[in-house]
Amino acid sequence: MIGDPAPSPVTIIDRQSTDAVIFDMDGVVTQTASVHAAAWSALFAQYLATHAHRTGDSIPPFTELDYLRYVDGKPRSAGVRDFLASRNIVLPEGEPDDRPEQETVWGLGNRKNAFFLRALEEHGVQVYDSTITLIHRLKECGWRVGIISASRNTTTVLNAAGIRDLFAVQIDGLVAADLDLPGKPDPAVFLTAAQRLETPPARAVVIEDAIAGVQAGRGGGFGLVIGVDRGGNAEALAAAGAHAVVKDLAEVRLARAGSPCA
Repeated sequence: MIGDPAPSPVTIIDRQSTDAVIFDMDGVVTQTASVHAAAWSALFAQYLATHAHRTGDSIPPFTELDYLRYVDGKPRSAGVRDFLASRNIVLPEGEPDDRPEQETVWGLGNRKNAFFLRALEEHGVQVYDSTITLIHRLKECGWRVGIISASRNTTTVLNAAGIRDLFAVQIDGLVAADLDLPGKPDPAVFLTAAQRLETPPARAVVIEDAIAGVQAGRGGGFGLVIGVDRGGNAEALAAAGAHAVVKDLAEVRLARAGSPCA
């Protein structure tokens, strides 16, 4: 199903036109998007309270809309920088190994990561069963499958969920840093995944739940970009360029002439 972006009740991944499928991790494969959102909320609630006490400024709190607009799907440093800019706050960049208590972009990003890892340790990692079922069917029917994430904790999360071996290619925050790849909405992480899957973007599928990720898929020229609406975000995903929007990947059908996938 390749064409103008529009939500669709039936989304088909066709083997005749596609060879590989690239999944975003948080919110698509693993149920960790809400954990990330809670960690960001805890970070900014703490930081904004400290900032307001020090300066006397009245600053609007971090909201769910802020998460979707400024943070979701981006590297931690970009999320910190973009949200604070929306509140007219500028911090020094700092360094990747800044301590969590340091008031730098990297320091706050590392503080958010500490909140996230604590929650992960306490609650573990759940997956979306329909996504895992789809991945198994894709592999059985000949598609190559990769995973991307802005997170530097991707391997930890996948191991905790017991699904790391499902993916032939993994492009995460650590790989992006090593290769100096820009974060979403730049398509670099998806293009790198497609290259390692030996598939041209036009014959690859991107599956994303973040606006920035959908924009990256369309910007990279991918043949099919599927948005996953986990919480009333369908219109925004379609507006960002998704060819199709589904509430769950159980709605996706596979087509391959002459095979059980059809």
